[in-house]
Amino acid sequence: MDVRLNRHVDTPCEAVTGIGVAVTRDDGGLLSLTYRVEGIVSDVRWPQRAAPLRTDGLWKHSCFEAFLRVAGAPAYREVNLSPSLQWAAYAFDARRTGMRPDMTMAAPSIETVATPGSFELRAVLACPDDKDAPWHLGLSAVIEETSGRKSYWALAHPPGPPDFHHEDCFALQIPAASPA
Repeated sequence: MDVRLNRHVDTPCEAVTGIGVAVTRDDGGLLSLTYRVEGIVSDVRWPQRAAPLRTDGLWKHSCFEAFLRVAGAPAYREVNLSPSLQWAAYAFDARRTGMRPDMTMAAPSIETVATPGSFELRAVLACPDDKDAPWHLGLSAVIEETSGRKSYWALAHPPGPPDFHHEDCFALQIPAASPA
């Protein structure tokens, strides 16, 4: 399925005109995400390519994020996917509570493709322990322009400042994987 991210009204962005995300979930618990940024992508400050290692603080610069929660559960995961190929995964017991590195999440596969009018980040995440349950996803992006200004994009935004951890942001429902 294809979805569009919305820019938070209080965070202007001159470089990006839109962000779409293609989402697929397979029966084995793999979640494939393709974030496509459109606009004057040369005016976005993309992180330099680095070794694909688990790294904290990726959200401080241009970064793509996925929040995954099993339907009906307060606990969730946050996965940060950087254009540098670095990544991070965190587990939470409830909204912004009990944050810790999620060591059960394997390193995602990340690749990027840039053209003059677009930038794509493709990632595949393995979520095998959650594969038999319906999911609620929050998809988001932080875009840092070369000027240093940041904009915040998500499927939905709650009232107030940007907050990707808010219940409103878990706006995409993915049914349980089909039985094998």
